[in-house]
Amino acid sequence: MSKVKIIVIALVALIGISSNAYSKVALLQPDDFVGFTFWLVSIACLATTAFFFLEHSSVTRAWKAPIAVAGIVTGIAFIHSMYVGNIWVATGDSPIIYRYVDWLITMPLLTIQFYLVLSVVKKVSPILFWKFLIAPLVMVLGCYAGEAGYISSFLGFVIWMVGWIYILYEIFPGEAGRLCAKSTNGELVTAFGKMRMIVVIGWTIYPLGYVFGYLTGGIDSNTLNVIYNFADFINKIAFALVIWVAARNQY
Repeated sequence: MSKVKIIVIALVALIGISSNAYSKVALLQPDDFVGFTFWLVSIACLATTAFFFLEHSSVTRAWKAPIAVAGIVTGIAFIHSMYVGNIWVATGDSPIIYRYVDWLITMPLLTIQFYLVLSVVKKVSPILFWKFLIAPLVMVLGCYAGEAGYISSFLGFVIWMVGWIYILYEIFPGEAGRLCAKSTNGELVTAFGKMRMIVVIGWTIYPLGYVFGYLTGGIDSNTLNVIYNFADFINKIAFALVIWVAARNQY
């Protein structure tokens, strides 16, 4: 069976699982802008996932791992958005726990991409991999514990900020940033720079959402859902496309 057929079958299966994940039948209404954004990002992530796995065979061997991880991230985002979108359309609610499940998987994968991209052109210490894996896990789990009431909400916010600042340290003045600065590979340097700017700017939405959506209640859940959904276009899809551009130019 060809790779294309395997990918098509897998995507059809994902659509079926996601569509049937919430059994109550409900139709998206024309005036439901929140529901519209869930479906929009779902379709965008599905298309992006298919694209990356179709492109996987067209990049050099060294770039295959970053491209595969990029497809996994957008695939997870597709399942999450489709599932929660179904719940939203049926009930008008979207429990925040689903966001944390998504972040708990995708954020470590996104930060690990810095390690994978650097590994394409030079030998990188495995310790850096573990740093990029553990820091976002602690960050997300701490914030979830604060929102779920296991620890104080403020402490949860502090843990998130400490984890995020540590990641920023690693990709700027830290080990990863220094390795990038020493590289003579123009495509790597360009991709790395764009990736870390997305983490700086795009990830700002998450602590702000925690503060104004949960701590102070200054933003209602409808607005927060719209913001989070559109953030996926930058933090997941655009982030992955930056890697793909670099991979395609390595010929």
